[in-house]
Amino acid sequence: MSTLPPEHARDLGAGGGLSSLRARRVPLAEPTVQRATLDAVPLSGADFDARLAGIGYADGLRAGTVDILQLNLGKLCNMTCRHCHVDAGPDRWAETMAPDTVAACLDALDRLGARTVDLTGGAPELHPGFRPLVDALVDRGVHVLDRCNLSVLLLPRNAGLADWMAERGVEVVASLPHPRRLNTDAQRGAGAFDKSIAALRLLNDAGYGRGDPRRVLTLVHNPAGAFLPGAQASMQADWRASLQRDHQLSFDRLIALNNMPIARFLEWLESTGNTAAYLERLLAAFNPAAVDGLMCRSTLSVGWDGQVYDCDFNQMLQLPADVPRPHIRDLTPDTLIGRRVATGRHCFGCTAGAGSSCGGATAPS
Repeated sequence: MSTLPPEHARDLGAGGGLSSLRARRVPLAEPTVQRATLDAVPLSGADFDARLAGIGYADGLRAGTVDILQLNLGKLCNMTCRHCHVDAGPDRWAETMAPDTVAACLDALDRLGARTVDLTGGAPELHPGFRPLVDALVDRGVHVLDRCNLSVLLLPRNAGLADWMAERGVEVVASLPHPRRLNTDAQRGAGAFDKSIAALRLLNDAGYGRGDPRRVLTLVHNPAGAFLPGAQASMQADWRASLQRDHQLSFDRLIALNNMPIARFLEWLESTGNTAAYLERLLAAFNPAAVDGLMCRSTLSVGWDGQVYDCDFNQMLQLPADVPRPHIRDLTPDTLIGRRVATGRHCFGCTAGAGSSCGGATAPS
């Protein structure tokens, strides 16, 4: 159970113009319905596992060493973005990682030896134990990533958080759909762009985005529609020039992600009649060169309740990792290495174009 009461969540200054699928009792709130919706679409080509078999993966994808432990601290968020595959929002306060699960994650980290911990949500900064957890990770000498929606840094409860993270060398991986107001507000709600710019200024003032390897600021782009992003390297150059010219802001790198046909983005696809066309677009853009770098092969995703998955997307679709007891407290390296990765049609989202993962493009440039 969450330690956050509902009245706590009402003070988050929510943005995005939506409520979660769960709050609206939309059938697509259920992962089984999402999977069935994707599976029901007639495709012109082979399904994902058949495409893998055609490029030499007859036995499917196999996971290797866990290099990155990704912890979903909960689904509570101050925003309800239209492309959110987590279906996060201010109403998701009950799904927050409990202290004993946080402790189990730290114990597992010590056993597994991952060198990077990726904190995500919802908005991970809203977890009541966010700062103690970061300190525990820094004490262990691991690289910490904070997946930040930017506007969360402006909440009164997070005053000084940018400086606090900078002191600890936390890399901020910040979602910014576009360097222009129109596209960002279309995806995240009216006023979201201005809040993002204000938060980026806080981060720059704290030393982020200025080339310091201990204060790395990574921006994340998702297209505002049923298409693939442009080339990551050229987009990075354009964004760098645009944000510097228009707002005197800087960042270290840009990663471009494909939108996953899951949760609220799937709802948008369904409501606009774009589901089949988008899946066909992903299938047509299948890139064999993107497969080796897929995040599911070196990342372990942990849900707020301690259940483990091959990736964050499988977590949202409730496709658990293929291990005897898929809970973080039960894992050892030998139960994880070589396991078969659970796959489905959504996986075309990670292999389309230049590839897409929590770290950006997966195909060699």
